[in-house]
Amino acid sequence: MSLIVEVRNLSYTYEDGTQALNGVDFDLEDSATVALLGANGSGKTTFAHHLNGILQGSGSVVIDGLPVTEKNLGEIRRRVGLVFQDSDNQLFMPSVMEDVMFGPLASGMPQTEAAERARAALDQVGLLHKTDKAPWHLSAGEKKRAAIAGILATDARLLVLDEPTTFLDPPGRRALAALLATLPQAKILVTNDTDFARSLTDEAVFFEKGRIAARGPMNEIVERFGW
Repeated sequence: MSLIVEVRNLSYTYEDGTQALNGVDFDLEDSATVALLGANGSGKTTFAHHLNGILQGSGSVVIDGLPVTEKNLGEIRRRVGLVFQDSDNQLFMPSVMEDVMFGPLASGMPQTEAAERARAALDQVGLLHKTDKAPWHLSAGEKKRAAIAGILATDARLLVLDEPTTFLDPPGRRALAALLATLPQAKILVTNDTDFARSLTDEAVFFEKGRIAARGPMNEIVERFGW
């Protein structure tokens, strides 16, 4: 199976001098799912933001065979869908339909095709009946699904979900897990919700002080680090 993510010797230091990543190597096979665990400040989200070029440190990041460089950012961001922790930071158009169409239209897709893509994506996440609703009138779970629909409409190959269960109640968490389980894309779950992670994968990567301290079966990682 081919690799969807190849990261080699990735390091990143913030402007205040904080070294957030220090020589990270990471691979992910196409269609695979892995959970990134670790304390706040361990480097998980900084790492995730390198996968679609929000941040660019030293080392190399290759997505689906394409290096993450300035000239490739448009195509990289089509292939990598980042689902924010707070959906309110991701949904900004007057209606759900317009929000989901935004990505396809921004990539140059004709209006009619973008609308077809958006309707198919909303149907896939169970929100076709909410097309005309304002995003801020949705529940937390619906907002998360709308954000995912916007990514699906662009034919993303990799979903990167940052603390996806934040603001969700137990039924919302279960519904999100059930949806994600149906999606064929590779997935990276940046989360400390190990029960949610277990429902989608048995593989975990543990970040510690900007490095990958361990990678292996979820239960072994959780027991080893007391997570």
